[in-house]
Amino acid sequence: MSITNLLKVAFTAILSNKFRSFLSMLGIIIGVAAVIIMMAIGQGSKQSVRADISKMGTNMLTIRPGAEMRGGVRRDPSEMQTLKMQDYESILNEASLSTHVSPEVSSGGQAIYGAKNTQTTIYGESPEYVDIKQWVLKEGDCFTEEDVRKSAKVCLVGTTIVEQLFGDKDANVIGKVIRFKSIPFRIVGVLKSKGYNSWGMDQDNLMIAPYTTVMKRIAAQTYFNSIVVSAISEELSEQASDQLVSILRHSHKLTDDQENDFTIRSQQEWMETMSSTMDTITIILVVAAAFSLLVAGIGIMNIMLVSVTERTKEIGLRMSVGARGVDIMSQFLIESILISLTGAFLGIALGYGGSWIAKSFMGLPSEVPLWSVGLSFSVCAFIGIFFGYVPARKAARMDPIEALRYE
Repeated sequence: MSITNLLKVAFTAILSNKFRSFLSMLGIIIGVAAVIIMMAIGQGSKQSVRADISKMGTNMLTIRPGAEMRGGVRRDPSEMQTLKMQDYESILNEASLSTHVSPEVSSGGQAIYGAKNTQTTIYGESPEYVDIKQWVLKEGDCFTEEDVRKSAKVCLVGTTIVEQLFGDKDANVIGKVIRFKSIPFRIVGVLKSKGYNSWGMDQDNLMIAPYTTVMKRIAAQTYFNSIVVSAISEELSEQASDQLVSILRHSHKLTDDQENDFTIRSQQEWMETMSSTMDTITIILVVAAAFSLLVAGIGIMNIMLVSVTERTKEIGLRMSVGARGVDIMSQFLIESILISLTGAFLGIALGYGGSWIAKSFMGLPSEVPLWSVGLSFSVCAFIGIFFGYVPARKAARMDPIEALRYE
């Protein structure tokens, strides 16, 4: 029997039991749609995270106090106070592969203007921090090195601070004085909005002031929480990191057998770490969704076994007029594959629709990878063959005489 005739017979069998065939496809449809939606959200989230990290500068290096944590062991508080002014000055003077350097001190609290207040974080930085983090000033100017030397009470604010304290994010606030933990700060600049990042954090809810001001007047500490450095280029980030290690080890007078009492992380490392995390989460979600495909395959096998039983006389008649076992097996295998692939096609369409809804109405990052479509068809074809084989083999091994006698 030709492949064309086998396809016609399979289509006729499927269309003669439309509702039953649809129920057989339903598991495939739901499974494929779930897998594609999970992969789309996972891929979209991964790209969104990478974009957020890239916005902060792919050549940025972050130096944090304390050795790298292993096994979740809690650090001694003294280990978190290893970055001092001497380290900052050493980096400024000796780091030839770095263009910008900013020490960082932060503190959370309330920003107040008149009767209004809002919870925020103030970051103590150098003027170079704006270039390192690729901030753009919407209006006004950045504070200066003179402000740093004098520990001036001036600051830059994000648009969320402006909106919360002054009622309108476009309000003219240059020169206005707000308070943070009872310390007055004069606004000298407003940062252009960056919006929310992939972790749901409002990037515009912040104040940036000279690090000397925050250290002396807000945090009351003599050490830095971190130091951020901008390498000359992304390609030289690794060499710049090695140079910083050498500078800090010399500054901290560490011997060859002592481990670093600081940790340096590049944006590339953060990007790889977050991508790995998102990939793991996506795999877990996809595996969970893929179990429905297994259940759908079992459902197809069950329906095909019922179909073989119902069509026993038809099978006997075909065999009696010359149909071979391989023809009967091919007929039921094709029918099983058609059910599976049709379900895959509808599932892909539903998956694309669900991904679009997740992106347009739920605000979730979503991007359907094209290879997932090919993978879905391949998996469904395998399901059709694997779970259709047993019913097809049963049909092919029937005794035509016994089949014709079947009531």
